[in-house]
Amino acid sequence: MGADTSDLSLVRRVQRGDKGAFDALVLKYQHKLVKLVMRYVRNPAEAEDIAQEAFIKAYRALPQFRGDSAFYTWLYRIAINTAKNAVVSRDRSPIDYDLDRHGDDSPDLQSRMKDAETPEGLVLTDEIRSTVNAAIDALPEDLRTAIVLRELEGLSYEEIAAAMDCPVGTVRSRIFRAREAIDRRLREVFEGGLGRAEEVG
Repeated sequence: MGADTSDLSLVRRVQRGDKGAFDALVLKYQHKLVKLVMRYVRNPAEAEDIAQEAFIKAYRALPQFRGDSAFYTWLYRIAINTAKNAVVSRDRSPIDYDLDRHGDDSPDLQSRMKDAETPEGLVLTDEIRSTVNAAIDALPEDLRTAIVLRELEGLSYEEIAAAMDCPVGTVRSRIFRAREAIDRRLREVFEGGLGRAEEVG
């Protein structure tokens, strides 16, 4: 809870007119926000612009922020909406999800993929990754956003609910449906999918 408390104290300082406190929030979340926006747009420079726009919107809306949710879930919601609007206004399709491109932060999917360092294993890993990417890309937007926030950003169900402005039950359902769709795609390519089918039996 330390992060939430320190965020809230920074927010309160901004609300009292301390602009430096907002700079501290920007420094803290800038990288995460750009990574999140990169899930929607292909161009890193564009992602930076959209993240900056999200911060400006957040700054303007901060006087109304009451602290009902954590600051960063509120900020994520603003960033998601800003990114979606940018995609719609530029008539672009969202980016495919290269799990390695932003490196490093997808423990759940990544650990499942790192089981073999042999050449055959590495080819299989690449095939699994591209299959997962294609499956995520084919999901409806609400399922795609939920699974990205869960698997790639590591948010809790409650945080995703706050970021997507919907009940936790809806988030659980979206993530379940997204995983089912990804698993179904994997089973078409590899027998057994991610192994969930065997667990159920």
